[in-house]
Amino acid sequence: MRVPVPTRWTVTAAALLLVAVATGAAPNPPAGPTVLQLAGQRVIHSYRGLTPPDDLLAEIRGGRAAGVIFFKDNYQDARQFGSAVRLLRQARHSSGVRAPLLLMTDQEGGLVRRVPGAPELSARAVGRAADPMAAAADAGTGAGRNLAGLALNVNLAPVLDVYQEPGNFIDRKERSYSSDPQQVAALGSGFLAAQQRTGVAATAKHFPGLGSAASAENTDLAPVTLPIEAATLRAVHEAPYRAAIAAGVRLVMLSWAVYPALDADRPAGLSPTVVEQELRGRLGFRGVTLSDALEAGALQDFGDTGHRAVAAATAGVDLLLCSSGDPAQGRDATAALATALTSGRLDPASFTHATHRIADLQAHLD
Repeated sequence: MRVPVPTRWTVTAAALLLVAVATGAAPNPPAGPTVLQLAGQRVIHSYRGLTPPDDLLAEIRGGRAAGVIFFKDNYQDARQFGSAVRLLRQARHSSGVRAPLLLMTDQEGGLVRRVPGAPELSARAVGRAADPMAAAADAGTGAGRNLAGLALNVNLAPVLDVYQEPGNFIDRKERSYSSDPQQVAALGSGFLAAQQRTGVAATAKHFPGLGSAASAENTDLAPVTLPIEAATLRAVHEAPYRAAIAAGVRLVMLSWAVYPALDADRPAGLSPTVVEQELRGRLGFRGVTLSDALEAGALQDFGDTGHRAVAAATAGVDLLLCSSGDPAQGRDATAALATALTSGRLDPASFTHATHRIADLQAHLD
């Protein structure tokens, strides 16, 4: 299936016409972007090493990628990294997609930094500073300027988890500002607002909160269930997200933990109840939703990459994070989304809404 749009195409224009094609209103469209290309605009890729591999560059040149996430093994020094980013941007330029690639990393501060430099302070250190609000703003500004200087445009920060016990999963690496939800709300919003003023989009994570996870409860490695009462979940763990949404956060990352008070059967990022009813419906978030890593051990009972990608998209997640370091993972996710779209498993209108949100994000970035 091809969608009738100009050679230099925008994702939203293509997606709007996708609805007409899927419903039979445009039965014989002229050549244009394929459904595989449109599906690719919802997938974030990754790679190992210092140079983007040819197969990833081919996906980007072919218009089948929304962006790339970077890790420490992708960075040697600013010169090498700059060359890698230029290769990726050049590939995007030749793809026919007008919107910029989403180029992202986890630059939270303290122990969780993928590239050298700001922010030096961890979230815990910010929360304990003499002037925490000033420290949060400085950290956000520093993160944004650092990443913008490397030509990145999205930061997967701040963490808005409200830690419950010292030394637990989120506190042991100093990733939480506080055990006080109002303090987390204020400092997280200060960080993200300052960062976004530099032109780098912020991502609030991990909705609806990992602050009650014990030290060994790591969704990267295995399934995690957090039996928090709904009232506590909303009053404590979701409170920072209300503030972040009010402050204009561009993205929210979903947790892979299961929250029985909301959905006893599915991790948050695979649950329409959590994504559509809780985050979008109850809290009113209108920005881009992002999955956590699709390769996470928490999803071991939910099939392969393709099944996970389709389940997350069905739940209302806009961008799918393929962060295993293997470009084949991104290709598998893209192929599965395209198949689900053409077969009717994914609703074309919902797909269009997702691409509108992604395009709006890209319109604010370089």
